[in-house]
This record gives sequence, C-alpha cells and structure tokens, in this order.
Amino acid sequence: MVLLICGMIFLYGLVVLFVIVFEGCVVFVKDLSVPEVVKRVLSELGYDSLYPPQSDAVEAGVLDGGNLVLAIPTASGKTLIAELCMVKSVLNGGKAVYLVPLRALASEKFEDFAKWEGLGIRVGLSTGDFDSSGSELGRFDILVCTNEKADSLLRHHADWISKISVIVADEVHLINSVDRGPTLEVVLARLRQVNPSAQIIALSATISNGHQLAEWLGAKLVLSDWRPVILKEGVFYNEVISYSDGSSHIVPLIDPEFSICLSIDTIKGRGQALIFDSTRRNAVSIARRLSSILSSYLNKGERRALNGVAQEILRGGEVTQISKQLASCIEGGVAFHHAGLNYGQRKIVEEHFKKNLIKVVCATPTLAAGVNLPARRVVIRNYRRYDSNFGYRLIPVLEYKQMAGRAGRPKYDIEGEAVLIAKSAGEENLLREMYIEGAPETIESKLASESFLRTQVLATIASGYASDRVGIMNFLGKTFYAYQFGSDFIEIILEGILTFLFSEGMIESRENVLVATLFGKRVSELYIDPMSAVLIRDGLKLKAEQTTDVGYLHLISSTPNMPRLYLGRKDYKELGFFADEHKFELRANPPNEYDDPSDYEWFLSELKMTYLLERWINEVLEDQIISQFNVGSGDILRFVETADWLLYATYEIAKLLKIKEELPYIQRLRLRLNYGVKDELLELVKLAGVGRIRGRRLFDAGLKTIHDLATVEVEELSKIPTIGKELAKKIKKQVRDITENNTDTDAPILTNGQTSLTDFK
Repeated sequence: MVLLICGMIFLYGLVVLFVIVFEGCVVFVKDLSVPEVVKRVLSELGYDSLYPPQSDAVEAGVLDGGNLVLAIPTASGKTLIAELCMVKSVLNGGKAVYLVPLRALASEKFEDFAKWEGLGIRVGLSTGDFDSSGSELGRFDILVCTNEKADSLLRHHADWISKISVIVADEVHLINSVDRGPTLEVVLARLRQVNPSAQIIALSATISNGHQLAEWLGAKLVLSDWRPVILKEGVFYNEVISYSDGSSHIVPLIDPEFSICLSIDTIKGRGQALIFDSTRRNAVSIARRLSSILSSYLNKGERRALNGVAQEILRGGEVTQISKQLASCIEGGVAFHHAGLNYGQRKIVEEHFKKNLIKVVCATPTLAAGVNLPARRVVIRNYRRYDSNFGYRLIPVLEYKQMAGRAGRPKYDIEGEAVLIAKSAGEENLLREMYIEGAPETIESKLASESFLRTQVLATIASGYASDRVGIMNFLGKTFYAYQFGSDFIEIILEGILTFLFSEGMIESRENVLVATLFGKRVSELYIDPMSAVLIRDGLKLKAEQTTDVGYLHLISSTPNMPRLYLGRKDYKELGFFADEHKFELRANPPNEYDDPSDYEWFLSELKMTYLLERWINEVLEDQIISQFNVGSGDILRFVETADWLLYATYEIAKLLKIKEELPYIQRLRLRLNYGVKDELLELVKLAGVGRIRGRRLFDAGLKTIHDLATVEVEELSKIPTIGKELAKKIKKQVRDITENNTDTDAPILTNGQTSLTDFK
C-alpha cells in the first residue's frame, strides 16, 4: 500500500513537471520579486517553482502591484498568488483584506494564512457583528472577512480602510448571483472609490467574460484551463463512462442507483467520490443506501475510526434524527453534507473526508461553492433543479463547472473525473453538448434590484460618500452594472428610492445637500433593509393590546431581511389557528383572507417563521422543530442569528424613538432567542457548558439559580444526567468566580453572527 502511494506521488510529480515544461514559461521561487523571508517559507512548504498560470500572473506584473483577474481552475494556485501579493505588501508597511462569500470559506482561508504569522504578520478573521466600527480590526495586517462584513465596515468608516494596499476578491464570479452578487459588486466599487491606489486581485475558477471584469477593474486578465491534476469529463450511460477525450471506462451495475455504482468503482480504485444532487432529501437517501454497501469495503481499523467519528457527531449537541442519520452513514464510510447541518457537523465531515477516512460525501451544490474538498471522482447525479416559478430547470453550465472542478486530489491523483449520469442515448448527447462542451454563462451584474439599491443608496448618503443625486449616480456609474448596461435604468430606480427615503424620514435636503436623519443613519449602521426599519418602527409605534413574544417575533419575521418558510398543504389550517390565537398580540394588521388571498398567504409564511422561533424559545426539542418545519440544525441556527440581528435592530430603533418601556422586554427576548430557553433558565445558561438541555435538567433538579449551584456539592451535581464530574467541577468553578467577584448574573448577549448551535445546548 505504501509503495503504491509513493509510486502514485512520484508519477504525479513527473506528470506535473512534464506539463509545466511543456507549457513553457516557468518561474522559480528563487527568482520571485518578494522578500527572502517569503521565499524561505515557500521553500519550507515544498515550493520550488510556480505552476504555469501562477507564472503567467507573475509575468503580468501582479507582484509589482498591478491589478489582476485570475481565472484558473480549482487547485491551480490562485490563492498562493494572492498570498504573495498580500504578504509582500504587508512587509512593506501595507495592509490587505481578503473577501469571501461564505463564513466557512473565511475560516478555511484564515487557517491557511496562519503560516505567515511566523514572519510577524497578524492575520485576522471577521464575519459578523455588523453594527461595529471595526476599529479593533485595524491591528491586523491581513483581514479575512465576508463581503457583507466589508460592506458594514465601509458604512462605519473604519479608519484603517484607507491604509489597505491589497484587496483580494475570492469567488468573484458570484457577482452573477442574485443573492450575493450585488454586495460584492458594491464593496469592490466602494473600496476603489475610498482607496483608488489599492491593488485589486479578483479570483475565480470559471469566468467566461473575464475580459469585461478585468476592464471594469482596470486589471490584466490571466485566463487558463491548466490544472495540476488532469480533469476528465464524461457521461455515464449503459454501464460505460464515455469521456470527452475519446476514452471510456466500464462500471459494473451492482445497484439500480447509478451514483452508487460509480462510487463503489471509485473506492475499488482506492479513490474518494463526491456525489452532487440538487436536493437535501436525495443526498441523504443516497448516503444511507451507499453506507450499507460500502461498509464491506472497509478494513477493521477504518471501521473502528469511523465509529469514533460517528460518536463525535452524536456528542456535538442535541441528538436529532439528522445527527443519528449522519452518524449511521459515517459508520459505513459515507456522509452527507448540506446547509441543514450545523457548523460542527459540517466540519467533522470535511475533516475526515480530507483524511481519507470518509470515502464518499453526498452533497448539495452549496459544497462546490464553499470549502476546498476535492475527490478523485465527482458524480453529478441530478442536473435539474426545482424552481417555484418555473418548475424543473437545467442547472447553469457555470454551476456544473464549479462541481466538476472538485475532481482530482493534488499530490494524490494523476487524474480527476467529473461524471454526469444519463438514462438514454439522447440524454447522453445533450449532457455532453451542454455541459462538457458548453461554455459557462456570461457573468452579469444583478445590482439593479430596488430592494438592494434602496439599502445602498441610504448607506451612500448616511456614510457621506455622496451628498446629492449627481454624487450618487457618479458612484453607481462606476459599478459593474453600469459598465455592462449603462446607468439609465438605475437612474429611474433611484428616483423612486429617494422618494421613499424622503417620505419615511430617513433622508432630508438641507440647502440642496442630501443628508441622513438620525433614523436613516442608524438604519444604515444596523445593516438592515430600510423597508425592514419602517416595518419595525411602525410596529413599535402601533404597539399591541399586550406585549408578547409572538408579537415581537412576528414583527421581525414580517421584514424583508427574514427568510420565508415554504408553506405545505397542512400549514394553512394550523397557521390559521395560530393567527386567530395570537391576533391581539400582533404589531401589524393582518390582511383579510378573502379580500387579499395573495397577501394572506405571505402573512402565513411570516407566521410560520414566527411559530418556529416561538417553539425554539420555549425549549421545544430541536428534533421536534426539525420534523415539524422540515428544516435542519443549520437552518435553525441561521434563523436564530437573523432573528437576533433583527431584534437587536428593534431594540436600537426603540431606543432612538424613546420607547423605553419596551427595551427590557426586547433585551430579555433576545437573550432567550440566543439560548433557546424560557425566561427562568437565563441565569443558568450563561454558564459555559450549560445550554438549553442541561439548564432545564438543573432547573428541574431544584438548582434554579447561581445561589443554588453554590450550595450543592460536586458529587451531587455530577449525578444529574448529562452533567458528569468534569463538567460539574467546571460549573462550580464558574459559580465561585461569580459569587466571589460579585459578577452580574445576567446572561451575556452573544455577538451577532458568532454563535454555533452547539453553544445553545
């Protein structure tokens, strides 16, 4: 086995060396125009020369401060080029920011960049707490943050932003995304406005119109399809994978499910597989089926280690149907991965797949846009996705290319395979022509959304980046949207937005200068949609016949910033009863079921989220919430984080409006939301290691306060289920610290965006 691996690594090295030489231009590390200490770090990491696309980037002048759009395949070394530019600039007194679309990716990059700390470079990470000036982040030389966090920092005028010398935008093709694209686009435009001398490096694996992006950013374009691991793309039909290079491979049909056959074939060749499906349900179903088959291919050591990983999953918080299914799959060497898993579960899956302990991961496409998780064979099981407006639609070529790009493990595989599954000869031809031979769609700006522009126009005025219509249009005229489509349509939208902001008291004109009111400025700082702020303000003023949890939870659930839950057939009746039961508590007048059926359906969707959050704060078990609302632990966490953010905004708006009598209630509700508990447990759950489940068990055992815990012995405390001796000792130590120091026993507010669901247990 060892000889086989060594042989593969040797062959891999020969192939890479041959390809590099064949490609021509080779830049050696010793010849790079970076400080010697940087070359030493690279040498210690095993770098002797750069890959061809990296060499092209250097030849394009990126190490001399030139702007660059680097569009090269996954694992071809994009990040290293960005690191070299950032580190070189920092060692010369500069500062760098690395922008990513996802928190998981931010954490991964933060860990990667830690290798430079030996040179005295301080690396920081920031992904949450949008209502913060961010002044404390100025101590970092390289800051990794999400696009949203960068947007927030720009609104708060963090003083260190003017010192940024390098801006890196990872996954820049997501400008094409309706959800994430506008924020990234505006952040890049704003950073260029604030700091025009900063170097910009945009990274992506798939851009078909990179020349447009490069021209917009004033950058050179390096475009390449070179990969350190050869990518073979093919279609599986009638027991044969037919590859685009003319070769083929027979895969025995050992199961009616083709993705299982392809996975087992991969395992027999000592590889790993990623299976992508468009739905969570299918990903879980395939993983469960495959687990029972794959277990027979594992040796005793692997089974023992996988059992330990499964136990780690079950110890990570409340045991739910999802965690039990995941643990069961992992025992058989398979896992599923989707946004419904909590952060801890996803990290465990990723870690042990990278260690080659988990052999197959069945995932939704979110994984392809997230962390670096390559496999020898990538199977795209389903190339259609359901759209509520149009039914089933073909996935974009761009999305296929992102998934296919995960094929091939550098340093382990000579080749990687991306395989689509066809059920007929006609379908086989369609898949080959559309996806394997097809070019990714053109990246187009999605900025011209009234809801997004409403937020950005207010931010532009409130932050002092523009003071009149001309100034606002000058800025919007520098966006990628204006570059692609011109500014005429945006100008039309702008008039309506300004009218709205004037009428709602968020901006005013003083001697022909647009300025934000106190309300408008605070709304911008809170990083919420101005429409959300209007609904919250009006709800606070309207009040209700009684102040209740449901009233406030519905208020925030009615805002555009809160996600909507899908309404099933059974929901209409149950939510109708819920609406009748709580109608006097609501802080907004509900629509009439018969006069406004469409608005009423939207109202029920708001109520469904309200109901979920109400169940959470009343200590309904996570597993019951998962079953009732068809969500996952990760979904609950995201809903709680968003609700916490909106409750914080509600508190701040109430403070601004001087509605002081509501403040204590909102503060308490926010605490309950963060911990998922009734009011009576708040004193207990502030203790580290005590969450909603243990807190309830302590309370039911008669230990209802810090004082009660101070009087109980460790031995007696450890007998309470799920506590144990070690945790009992930790609890007692915390209690002693609190009582001896006379510390405030109110549970702390958790920072927005920095929690994990396991903290709530």
